[in-house]
Amino acid sequence: MHAFLTGGSSVAVKEKAAAADPPSSSKSQKSKDGKIKIVPWVEKYRPKTVEDVAHQEEVVAVLKKSLAGSDLPNLLFYGPPGTGKTSTILAAARQLFGPELYRERVLELNASDERGINVIREKVKKFAQLTAGRARPDGKPCPPFKIIILDEADSMTKDAQSALRRTMERETKTTRFCLICNYVSRIIEPITSRCAKFRFKPLDDEILSSRLKAICEGEGVEIDDKAVATVLKSSEGDMRKAIMFLQSASRLCGKDSAVSGDIILDIAGVVPEDRLEQLVSTCSSDSYEDLDEAIRGIIMDGFAASQILSQLHDNIVVNENLSDKQKSIICEKMAEVDKSLMDGADEYLQLMALFSTVMNQICHGN
Repeated sequence: MHAFLTGGSSVAVKEKAAAADPPSSSKSQKSKDGKIKIVPWVEKYRPKTVEDVAHQEEVVAVLKKSLAGSDLPNLLFYGPPGTGKTSTILAAARQLFGPELYRERVLELNASDERGINVIREKVKKFAQLTAGRARPDGKPCPPFKIIILDEADSMTKDAQSALRRTMERETKTTRFCLICNYVSRIIEPITSRCAKFRFKPLDDEILSSRLKAICEGEGVEIDDKAVATVLKSSEGDMRKAIMFLQSASRLCGKDSAVSGDIILDIAGVVPEDRLEQLVSTCSSDSYEDLDEAIRGIIMDGFAASQILSQLHDNIVVNENLSDKQKSIICEKMAEVDKSLMDGADEYLQLMALFSTVMNQICHGN
């Protein structure tokens, strides 16, 4: 744990402190007071231009043409998390307005925190009514509109979305809106009809692997192909999550040791396969006492019930000893347990209920 907090061994830390002029690290920046601050790799390697966005060819092609004409339609980005939705619109805004006008022309709100109708009436409406000029300090042409980015827009209430629709309709000359969400079905139809919709595809393993290896090369992190594959499997196609796992593992291992797959699994909280198979095999014993002991043990080891549920689903689907009917009964119970866990139910009770169903289907099911 000490190595994780300090970024290496205590000897390395002392050597850094003793150095009169420490070399500049590729993963840190100096603040105004001269102190070195750690920069999250997610922000450091966020795409700076639209061309840097990976694996979203259709979106990039449309935005490049829009940027060439200095104009944008209202946009609706939707797709899985960590696929580059927020990074794409931020890069496009920087290219449109430049670094000087960016802060004045872009309003970014996270709709999961600010999703009520009052936010639309106050913050969004007031910002949308402000006029914008056509000139940039560097002399390049600048579009006469502003951009409002609403992240996680599918968390907005229906009343707030209705108020937003009216604002989008009235302020179309001075403001462009970009709504970002995971589920487009939760956005009301009057808004989706006013936006150009773009679906962000899950990133391929090749794209993720090449980006992670480029980051490791830039940061001087040693990692083998097996550990990279472990990162890809643990992140489930989420680039943001993969980079966070990689940075946490590199801080934990320090500069002198390579990042291993076991470290990645520990950081990601993934249940080892042998541990999960042991838990499933316990269900074959038809003993509630043994099942109770196994579940208490896996909870005491700190594994999250949601992670156990996710891995158990994959295990059950490919289990050849269960019939389709038995799998359907177990999966239906998984859905009920997942909903209960999201509502804040006790993890032990929910896991006992789930694995009791698994035990009943294995031992007494048809």
